[in-house]
Amino acid sequence: MRRNTSITLLSAGHACVDIYQGAVAALLPFFVSERGYSYAVASGVVLAASVLSSVAQPLFGVLTDRWPMPWLLPVSTLLGGAGVALSGVSGSYPLTLVFMALSGMGVAAYHPESARVARIASRGSHNAMGVFATGGNIGFGLAPLMVGVVVGAGGLRWTPALVIPALAGTALCLPVLRALRADQALGTAASVPAGSDDVASFVRLSLAVVFRSIAFVGLSTFISLYAEQRTGGGTAAGTAALTVLYLGGAVGSVLGGSLAGRWDRVTVSRWSYVLAVVAVAGVVWVPGPALYLFVALTSVGLYVPFSLQVTLGQDYLPSRIGTASGVTLGLTVSIGGLAGPALGSLADATSLQTALAPLVLMPVLSRLLFGTLREPGGTRRHDTTPGTATGHADGATAVPTAPGHRSPKP
Repeated sequence: MRRNTSITLLSAGHACVDIYQGAVAALLPFFVSERGYSYAVASGVVLAASVLSSVAQPLFGVLTDRWPMPWLLPVSTLLGGAGVALSGVSGSYPLTLVFMALSGMGVAAYHPESARVARIASRGSHNAMGVFATGGNIGFGLAPLMVGVVVGAGGLRWTPALVIPALAGTALCLPVLRALRADQALGTAASVPAGSDDVASFVRLSLAVVFRSIAFVGLSTFISLYAEQRTGGGTAAGTAALTVLYLGGAVGSVLGGSLAGRWDRVTVSRWSYVLAVVAVAGVVWVPGPALYLFVALTSVGLYVPFSLQVTLGQDYLPSRIGTASGVTLGLTVSIGGLAGPALGSLADATSLQTALAPLVLMPVLSRLLFGTLREPGGTRRHDTTPGTATGHADGATAVPTAPGHRSPKP
């Protein structure tokens, strides 16, 4: 199977999984309206999906570094879909939390292994990794539309229909796994260290990812309700705002890969976080329909660094690709949920605008941390062309190939 085909299928499968991360926030207005949840109680649903995921993703990364587990891709996809599908079946709040936690576990298991497989399939191209990341962003963007159509038509009792993308995602990943197994790369390519680890830089990068995650997850949790208040447009206005926030990420990820081919990844990420600071401030304080413009800019600003952070993490920890992926790809969309209840409680006590205001500080902190980072490798290289096995652009570490093959020198 050609590299582009494998990456396309992996990207589509990534979309199917990340639909369920986006669906959690998209379901909140329905939990509020149908079950009368307060902001704090509703944010607990996001917390349930995030806590287990935040703890489990690095653990799965460590495990996949030691033992490649490609079977996790179809199994975790089904698990992520099943949790969301069952979340609306019972009116019990504890059961809802259990089902959301189940979905979070599926997401946690998926990301480290899928990023490892995508790195092998892409042969180290961070443009290809950008395509893989974009699939997840598209899934996020489709989630509010899917939830709006399905749950908007039949209420929370229709959530079992939301399992359909999980079935599709499972089918999409199978031919990729068969092809990589046939090439005898799946079990060996990620196990050979490609360079020395830079743990200090990886820790600083991880902290930047954490602050970025708090900003994004905080906004995704409450942007629907906030847009309804700020525009007076009802549920449709909220769904539109969440869709813009998620779909803008697809633009940001593609743009990030393109810009990193011209400048290095660290520089591109620094300027992206500057844009994010201004954009988040606009979301919080600019009234009326202009809100949507700032939501779009926020999405781009927070997502340009998305895939770049994944490949940077892998290059800072070349001997532990799964661990690096579990943190940079997994935690970037889960750990922010830990701040949800605090924001919800603040919103209940004051207002949503007051609760969202601290999020402006998050990209500031990410930008400051990126100011301490340097591009791995020291020299810039252009991205690989299809069929080659050289390293990432801009001095990133080369991905080791299967035994018996040599990577051509740049």
